[in-house]
Amino acid sequence: MRVADLPLPERPRERLLQYGPQSLSDAELLAILLRTGRKGQSAIQLGHELLAHTGGLAGLLKREQRDIQQIKGLGPAKSAQLSAALELSRRCLMAELKKGDALTSPQQTRRYLQAELASEPNEVFAVLFLDTRHRVIALEKLFQGTIDGASVHPRVIVQRAMALNAAAIICSHNHPSGVAEPSSSDELLTRTLKEALALVDVRLLDHIIVTRQQAVSLAERGLL
Repeated sequence: MRVADLPLPERPRERLLQYGPQSLSDAELLAILLRTGRKGQSAIQLGHELLAHTGGLAGLLKREQRDIQQIKGLGPAKSAQLSAALELSRRCLMAELKKGDALTSPQQTRRYLQAELASEPNEVFAVLFLDTRHRVIALEKLFQGTIDGASVHPRVIVQRAMALNAAAIICSHNHPSGVAEPSSSDELLTRTLKEALALVDVRLLDHIIVTRQQAVSLAERGLL
């Protein structure tokens, strides 16, 4: 069934106009961007397929236009529209983090880190370097590993913090397994980093583990 064949109250665009975008599912929001589906498939169904193919919105944020275009029914025009919308989302997340008060919102920080790391096929360890007012200086992906681990060297993190004149950092890495629970090695690394950074008067504010569906803060777990 085409979206145009749905009763007016069930059409995504009409529901958005009446109730706001928060009332729509991810697939329905994508359907508004896609506008049309393909033969035998509505734009909403195509949206569902796109999310399934990329692993959800976090995965979709990491895809480039050429990757999106590989899905049947997404030609140059549709993939360009999606790529533009996704790039705006990425820029919005980063722009909010650059504001002086951005890191007073843990949820915003987590969403940004999920967008950056959650869909990586292998484990990636990244560091947000912050100034004395906890404004972002840089996000650097310092270590890359395999599907089940990455070798992290605290000395390198300390060196980069000093080079950037950072006053604090937030560490983050993804779990490609999809399970965000910290391992015993994650906890040990966090303690080691905290101690190493303290020697040069840099605070470790948090260590956040992300997957496509979840973000776990070790600070909130009382492990910092």
